[in-house]
Amino acid sequence: MEISGPITPSQVSLLLGLLPVIVAWLYSELLEHLNNSNPPKNGADFGSDFVENDEKIHLLKGGPSLASPSQVRKSSPSFLRFLSMDKEFLLENRSTLRSLSEFGAVTVFFYICDRTNLFGESTKHYDRDLFLFLYFLLIIVAAITSLKKHQENSPVLEKSVRYLNRDQTEEWKGWMQVLFVMYHYFAAKEIYNAIRVFIAAYVWMTGFGNFSYYYVRKDFSFARFAQMMWRLNFFVAFCCIALDNHYMLYYICPMHTFFTLLVYCALGLFNKYNKHGSVIAVKIVACFAVIVIVWEVPSVFDFVWSPFAFLLAYNDPDVSEPYPPMHEWHFRSGLDRYIWIVGMIYAYYHPTVERWMEKLEKTRVSLQILIKSSIATICLLVGYVWYEYLFKLEKHTYNVYHPYTSWIPITVYIVLRNITQRFRNYTLALFGWLGKITLETYISQYHIWMRTGGPDKQPRKDLSLIPNYPMLNFLLTTAIYITVAHRVFGLTNKLKMVFIPSGDDKRLMYNIVVAAIVSVTLYALSLVLLNLPKMLL
Repeated sequence: MEISGPITPSQVSLLLGLLPVIVAWLYSELLEHLNNSNPPKNGADFGSDFVENDEKIHLLKGGPSLASPSQVRKSSPSFLRFLSMDKEFLLENRSTLRSLSEFGAVTVFFYICDRTNLFGESTKHYDRDLFLFLYFLLIIVAAITSLKKHQENSPVLEKSVRYLNRDQTEEWKGWMQVLFVMYHYFAAKEIYNAIRVFIAAYVWMTGFGNFSYYYVRKDFSFARFAQMMWRLNFFVAFCCIALDNHYMLYYICPMHTFFTLLVYCALGLFNKYNKHGSVIAVKIVACFAVIVIVWEVPSVFDFVWSPFAFLLAYNDPDVSEPYPPMHEWHFRSGLDRYIWIVGMIYAYYHPTVERWMEKLEKTRVSLQILIKSSIATICLLVGYVWYEYLFKLEKHTYNVYHPYTSWIPITVYIVLRNITQRFRNYTLALFGWLGKITLETYISQYHIWMRTGGPDKQPRKDLSLIPNYPMLNFLLTTAIYITVAHRVFGLTNKLKMVFIPSGDDKRLMYNIVVAAIVSVTLYALSLVLLNLPKMLL
């Protein structure tokens, strides 16, 4: 098996960290098996009984309490208990160790598929008929098997039929994500402009969802912030380490992270005044002002972002004439620089629109039909004009207008999707399920559905497990790809709850410090190991 590219210190440090975790997990499984096979008999644990009785005697006499060996071990820091392979600690954390091992195995699988010649690769091929057939087939299957109705009058499901409810936005993300990844897999260049709109919709949801949460919940705690950053960056960070890629290769991740940070800062500053509409208006205007200054005023972008070049710089190795290192970040973030603010505005007026819709639903049927038909007609007319005069432009020309006009198709979709209560009552659960794992499917597509073949390269080839049978190969790789992405979604959330606890800032800070120390130590050790042959010569 040949490996493409040299082994880096980061990859070695990841392997050094993964091996003891796997050993600890296997040992914990063995301990669990032994405990189940040989349950303790009465009086068998004589030592612990003796210690407990001895401690009781001292307490009765008024003397100091004697700590049992078990209590001493439990009072030790968790990391030290892990290093000492403390049996009780391993059994208590067996599930976490298994999740860490499984997550590590996923990164190894990514490396094998993408950076070795163990599996083959195939050339991308686009056929419009096949592309549309596969997509509409999925819609039909989703409609037959997963059409879900949310009961309008049920107190439990009252929120499920709200305008822009959670089920609806998940479904929205799902059907867009399918087209997004199929666009990459088949190299469907003719739908480029549509993909730009889909990405804008994702960023719109970042503004809408985060504003709704922080405005309603008023939870600006460090734990909540850390959990959000974990959700957005945990998986991609390990992919960057394991595959020696720059962060900007997965450009959706830095974009969502950046716009999430902006929403957090906008609402977090002077948050006790957020209940005043005038304050929200000032914050919205300030957000627009910041974006205009940074992205529209010449040279300001370079000045602001140059200190972050170590994180956001990127160049495709396969391009003969590379752009400046920060071009990719300027281009990607610039395309959707305003739409997250539009999402915030829509979130702020969301309750007002809901009240209008509730009043409309209570009016007589003839008036409802008249108003809804008028709104739908206006939206369709606006959508048609946008489609004819903007969407059909050549992609480079379209990109010039996109930052200022992407709100139009998004608004048209939102209005038409919610125009009647019946429309709001139904969702396709299959797309909703896919919508929950968009981050994982986006990252995973690069390495186990397609192939990049080297650090920072774009996925210009498709992974081939069944050579010469493109559709069977598509079926198999897609099944593996979706399964792995869904599993990573579960692992990310489970590990988030373990390492980013809510309401325990002391433990959270301990975890951060330990993670930093372990990372630095492993990286230093990997440098020594990689340079050891040179030192011995």
